[in-house]
Amino acid sequence: MKLHKIKRLEGIITLKSGLHIGSGNMEMHIGGTDSPVIKHPHTMEPYIPGSSLKGKVRSLLEMESGLMIYTDGAVVSGKTLKKEAVAKSDDLKSKCEGILKVFGSSGADIEDETAIGPTRVSFADCYLEESWKVKARDNRWLLTEEKSENSINRIKGTAENPRFIERVPEGTQFRFLVTFKVLQDGDEQLFTDILLKGLRLLEMDAIGGSGSRGYGRIALEFDDKEVQAAFRNVNAF
Repeated sequence: MKLHKIKRLEGIITLKSGLHIGSGNMEMHIGGTDSPVIKHPHTMEPYIPGSSLKGKVRSLLEMESGLMIYTDGAVVSGKTLKKEAVAKSDDLKSKCEGILKVFGSSGADIEDETAIGPTRVSFADCYLEESWKVKARDNRWLLTEEKSENSINRIKGTAENPRFIERVPEGTQFRFLVTFKVLQDGDEQLFTDILLKGLRLLEMDAIGGSGSRGYGRIALEFDDKEVQAAFRNVNAF
């Protein structure tokens, strides 16, 4: 196994709906939001953590693969490969090995580490796209918004439990960078069949919290026009 090259995917993420990726700050402030979004500690500008992208892409691929029923709700790992149903199915075994090669797994769970090797993909944190940020500054656009939410009492028909959720507004743009290591024969195919497919699934689904309520819809645009064309031709199902 040898590092032959590192492929780069660069481009722009455009929010098609408000995005909420929580900061984990649970401290309550009078007049403040109940759930703030994550922000860079120096600039206080919102960003998309690479871990959020990687985690959602991986989970969507695991859902699509049919492997989730063999994991008891845990992430697909080397232990999944040892499941009898997976080991006996060439299709499930191939999908499992592909996911582990791209996204990684604990070496303790892999009997033959040379068959899987190091993690191929790396997702960088996504910061505000510079030209969009200039436009936002010139137009005095807010970088976040507060959205009020509540629940409806089914009998009384009244609103209850009001709360305020901070979101990054629709239309905001971020720069993204994803790198992919080509280490052995077959990795180029994994780049298309797994990574691009996972990103296509992400665009069809959502990122962050409250995706079922319409949050976190995105559009991806790659700098490389050939990659963009290949991405649009990816058959996710």
